[in-house]
Amino acid sequence: MLQETLTAAETDRSDAFETARDEFVAQWGAISSSWGINRTMAQIHALLLVSTEPMFTDQIMEQLEISRGNAHSNLKELVNWGIVKSVFKKGDRKEYFEAEKDVWRMFCTITRERKRREIDPALDVLKKCADKTGDMECPECKAFHEQMKQLTEFVEMISSLMDKLSGAEQNKAIPLALKLLT
Repeated sequence: MLQETLTAAETDRSDAFETARDEFVAQWGAISSSWGINRTMAQIHALLLVSTEPMFTDQIMEQLEISRGNAHSNLKELVNWGIVKSVFKKGDRKEYFEAEKDVWRMFCTITRERKRREIDPALDVLKKCADKTGDMECPECKAFHEQMKQLTEFVEMISSLMDKLSGAEQNKAIPLALKLLT
């Protein structure tokens, strides 16, 4: 009888764990859309983030109930972002995947990648627009040029802040961030 009770308690813990994990994976995916990230990509990342062992594509497909193509393309993108890496196990031909577990490193990698993909191209466009209109004399042209200059200065400041934050060690960045917030 005691053995049955332990088994039931273990089953309850296992069910509770799976429920909590599934809720995290679902919410990580839902939150991601507000950050401009594909829901499935975020769910794969969340699943790998909380997995204690690397997972192979079929496991991910089964857990998230997604197609092979969807899993493959999103895993490739996560590897390109640098927050998931491909690993191989000796004697096994399968490709396994694991997420960066260190939250600070993950934050820094995501910050650098978002800056490279989003901030840097936006800054290039702002600079080009300001350069093209710098010599124009019409009032509308001058106002446009001035607005582009102000936006460029602001985005350069944000870019510099992102560089400093993502390049800093955690023990130095946290006090800096707290100082900026107060």
